[in-house]
Amino acid sequence: MGLLIDGVWTQESYNRDEKGRFQRDDSRFRDWVERGGRFAPEPGRYHLYVSLACPWAHRTLIARRLKGLESVISVSVVHPLMLDNGWELRDDFPGATGDPVLGKRFLHEVYTTADPQANGRVTVPALWDRREQTLVNNESRDLLRMLDHGFAPVAEEGIDLAPPDLRQSVDETIDAIYQPINNGVYRCGFAGSQAAYDEAADTLYAALGHWEGVLRERRFLCGERLTEADICLFTTLIRFDAVYAVHFKTSQRLIREYPSLMGYLRDLYQRPAFRETTDFDHIRHHYFRSHPFINPTGIIARMPRLDLDAPHGREALSPR
Repeated sequence: MGLLIDGVWTQESYNRDEKGRFQRDDSRFRDWVERGGRFAPEPGRYHLYVSLACPWAHRTLIARRLKGLESVISVSVVHPLMLDNGWELRDDFPGATGDPVLGKRFLHEVYTTADPQANGRVTVPALWDRREQTLVNNESRDLLRMLDHGFAPVAEEGIDLAPPDLRQSVDETIDAIYQPINNGVYRCGFAGSQAAYDEAADTLYAALGHWEGVLRERRFLCGERLTEADICLFTTLIRFDAVYAVHFKTSQRLIREYPSLMGYLRDLYQRPAFRETTDFDHIRHHYFRSHPFINPTGIIARMPRLDLDAPHGREALSPR
């Protein structure tokens, strides 16, 4: 693991507090794409650096597809392995692209091109501005909303994933699932003590139980229509049984043991924007081979049978 300190790539493990709880670093680039602003929405101006393995980057790929922004925003896909030099821009794994924009080998070099004195973790997704030769934003939640609303003037699809009448509910739901579920699986996997792990697992499974009950009555998290909140939950759920249950020790109960959550997962996966941006080869190679402090042998566990194309039966809750 590593991070930038005053522009220099340095080996340093993930942060934990005094009780062994995993602490996620804040994103450092937080500018915004919007009409009339410094970073205006323009076709061909922006480039997105992503990992197909990463749930945070996966959010942006789903939104980009749903909004019809593929011809507007180009993409570089990193190699699935994240080792001593962090994310690598190699093209020697199916689906990895290299870096056709800057020609960099490592993602941390993209960060230091934007800021030679950059500090902090080098993460995906990250949005690059070709015109100003800088990173605009590397916070997935910001980028999800930007793709939904900031790029709306140049999007081919008019879908609104956080419409005015639902925006408060969407934001509150994203807040509610972030710490216990989206970050909760990492808090389990990267815990430095039994107590920290037990605390994270208790919180995770309490939240999964809550949303199982909600989705028993609703097709989507915020009601009858797909929103940004569903994208945020999907990218964790799709990795849960395939990786987290083994690698991050979230083994108490699998998603396929929750009838509503599993039906909901199938419902979303069977939509092209979700299915076609999900790459289990990248996901499983990344997690099982990039964390030697968890899995020193690098052995990739066998894929469970998820039957993601099985009927989900959720049409009765909403026709959408």
